[in-house]
Parts: sequence; structure tokens; C-alpha cells
Amino acid sequence: MSDLPALLVVLPILGALVSLLAGIRWNRSGWYVAAATLSVQVAGAVAFAADGLSGAPGSYAVGDFTIPYGIELLVDGLSATMVVLVAVVSLGVLAYARHAGPRSNQFYSTYLLLVTGLTGMSVTGDAFNMYVFLEITGLTAYALVASGEGGRSAVAGLKYLLVGTFGASLYLLGVGYAYVATGTLNMADLSNEIAAVGYASPLVRASFAFVVVGLFVKVAMFPLHTWQPEAYAGAPDSVSALIASLVSTVSAYALVRIVLTVFTPEFLDAVAFARPLLAATAAVSIVVGSGLAVAQTEIKRMLAYSSVSQFGIVVAALSVTNATALVGLAVHLVGHAVMKGGLFLAAGVVATGVGGRSVADFDGLGSRMPVAAAAFGVLTLGMVGVPPAIGFFGKWYIVVGTLEAGAWGLAVVILLSTLLTLAYFARLLERMFFRETPAGDETGPADAAVADGGDSSADRGVSLGMVAAVVAAALLAVGLGAAVPAYESALAPTVEVLLS
Repeated sequence: MSDLPALLVVLPILGALVSLLAGIRWNRSGWYVAAATLSVQVAGAVAFAADGLSGAPGSYAVGDFTIPYGIELLVDGLSATMVVLVAVVSLGVLAYARHAGPRSNQFYSTYLLLVTGLTGMSVTGDAFNMYVFLEITGLTAYALVASGEGGRSAVAGLKYLLVGTFGASLYLLGVGYAYVATGTLNMADLSNEIAAVGYASPLVRASFAFVVVGLFVKVAMFPLHTWQPEAYAGAPDSVSALIASLVSTVSAYALVRIVLTVFTPEFLDAVAFARPLLAATAAVSIVVGSGLAVAQTEIKRMLAYSSVSQFGIVVAALSVTNATALVGLAVHLVGHAVMKGGLFLAAGVVATGVGGRSVADFDGLGSRMPVAAAAFGVLTLGMVGVPPAIGFFGKWYIVVGTLEAGAWGLAVVILLSTLLTLAYFARLLERMFFRETPAGDETGPADAAVADGGDSSADRGVSLGMVAAVVAAALLAVGLGAAVPAYESALAPTVEVLLS
């Protein structure tokens, strides 16, 4: 195994340092440093994925120190998926941020450190190092949320800090209990030692409960989701897109990795409260998240509550733990990251173009900003689960997996959530394409082109690059749907290992 897994973690750290130092002399050089760094990161991530998805899962021992003393990095289909997702989405959002801001070198340095934390969470095979990267991710996300102008961003960042620190502390406490019970922190070794100690051990059960609830906070499961709506709504648009698409997604991956690699499906079968805890939290999050999204009038808050529901579907797949559901889980994580990130970028384009962030501001958007409205429409239909977008395939596999496991109640809840998702997105589609432009805000064809990113867009502030990022997300959401069968085959060895 090459040093590539470690280099993917180190590279954005170096980029962050270069960006910070370059800011001493050239204050607007940070974007170029970040773009160069993330371009290399994407290339490295693709090479990493070629290893992770082309054969049996493997690992990399940092410094060649062996288990249980060394730090292990995981190389399999699931970690490869997350590494590529982090690299590609962060580069895409960076392209949007070039025009939308923030633009300081300090912002881009923090941005790259967030990529470091997310990449580290994706590849680590050590439970304590998962906490380290979880904290790097959290601290940088708090700072990015608070980087917006005005008091709302600062308050949102503070709330995110307080709730996020609580979640990370619970996770660390759970890891501490596991270490006391087993004397090891390596995930694979923990799995063997927990089985040796016995699943009936109070320390082991307490460890599971604390770790899972701590990660529920990071994923934003109801009722531990309270940080998310304010963080998403209060942050700058580029930050909202980045954390909405990646932070909770990679935290959900961490939950899956810990539950399946450390505690294993045998633990879920042996401990009476384990599966019900996951299933009940999933069902409540799906229903309540969708219901709260329907009630929102501010677009970014609606999208935030939608994420509570969508990640509930991921946890539902984890609770049934069969091959079909796990494939759906991975597909859903990818699809949600791409589509939700694109929707937040689109919300930013609309806010910049028409000067509003409420549902009512979407009236007549199809005539005012036709390209942005079309891309937004494709993304919303993908979130509902309309084929051929990737959103359909993730939900399909998960529903089939729940039916295979006999979890009929979860299947019904997921299907019900699809109807609720359609309810809150359909009202936007109706406003965009079937309502007249509000009086006093009419735009002719030339102005519509300008609002969609023409070269002379200074009057509205929407650039071609901003709209291009939204269109790219919409095209990617549709294109990825066609790749699902091949991805299922490539992921099969990883799924087999996780369930063994």
C-alpha cells in the first residue's frame, strides 16, 4: 500500500498553511491556493478510490507501527466513496465561493482545514483519531459558520459550537468506556476485544450508547438537531452548501463505520436496545424533519429540516443492516451530498439575483432566472426521488432493504417521507414555473440572462460561475444515477466485510 491515504490528509493541511502565509503578502491569494490544493486532492482521491473500489478492503499503517499501537487508515469502498465525495464537493463549492465569497485568506485556510478533518474521518481506522478529526471538522465548521456578516452568523456559530462540543464529548466518553473495557483503540482490534469481553458488559453497552448518541448530535438526528437550522441559515451561502453537503454526511459515515466495524451486526442482534434505538430515532427524524420542513417559509431553514429527514433514512438503513440497505445507504449519502449542496448553492444564487430568501421570493423565477430555476427544479425532483436522479436509487435500495428485513414500519415511514418531501418542494416548483413575476420586479429576456450569470451581471451580483456550479450539481445528480449498478458491484466486497 502506498502512502496515498496519509498524503490525502496531509495535503490540505499544507494548503491551509500556505494560504495563511501567502495572506501576509497577498490577501486575495487564498482562493488560488485552495483551488490548486483541492485539484490535486481530487486527483489523489480518484487514485485512492481506484484502490478502494477495485478489490478486497485493505489498510495502511502510519509509520509501519502495528496494531494496537499504530494508527491504521482504512482503504475500502466506503472510505473511498467518502474521500472522493469530500474532494469533489469541496472543489465545486470553492468554485462558487470564488464569486460569492467570503474571500479572505483566513477563510480559505479554514476551509482547507475542514477538508482535512472530513478526509481524516473518512479514512481513519482508529476510534480516538476519529474523535481528533471530528473535532478538527467541528472547530473549523464553527468558525466558517460565524464568518458571515452580522450577528446572526455569530449566534449560529456559537450555538453550533455549544451543541457540537456536547456531541463530541459524548462520543469521546463512549470511546473511553470502550478503551477501559478492551485496552485498545484500533477499530478492528476493538471489534475482537469487545466480542471477547462480551456484549453483556455494562462498559461495552454504555460505550455504544454514548458513541451513537454523540454522533446523532453531529448528524443532526431529532431531537438533537437544534444546531442545524440556525447554522445552515445563518452561515454564508458557500459555507451553508459545504457543511450541508459534507459535515453531516461524513458524520453519518462515521456512525456507520463505528457501529458496523467496532460493534458489528452481531452486537446489534445480541443487545436488545441497539436496533430499536437506531430505528426509533430514524423514524422520528424522518417524520418530524419532513413535517418541520413543510412548515418553513425561509428556504435555507426548509432545506436544513429536510436534511434531518434525509439522514433519518440513512440511520433507518443502518438499523436493518443487510446488503441491500447498506448499498442504498452509501448511494443515498452521495446523492444527498450532491443534491443538497446544489440546492443551497441555488438558494444563494436566487437570494443574490432577486434579493430574497423566502418561499414567496420564488414567484416567477422560471422567467426571471430560467437556467438557475431549471437546475433547482432538477435537484428538487432528485431529492423527492424521481428517476433517473441518484436520489431515486438510494431510497429504492433502502426501502427494498427494509422490506427484506421485515421492517415494514420503516418502509412505510420512508415512503410517507417521500410524499412530504414532494409537498414542500412542489410548492417551490409551482411558484417558480406557474406563477407570474411579482409586480415591480419584471425582467425581460436580456435581464433574465444577466440574472443567470451573464458577463454584465454587476447589477444583480450573480456570476456565471455561481450558476455554473448549480447546473453542474444538477447534471451530476442525474449522471450519478446511471452509475449506481456499477457502484453496487464495486462496493460488494466492502459490504460483505462490514456484515461478516
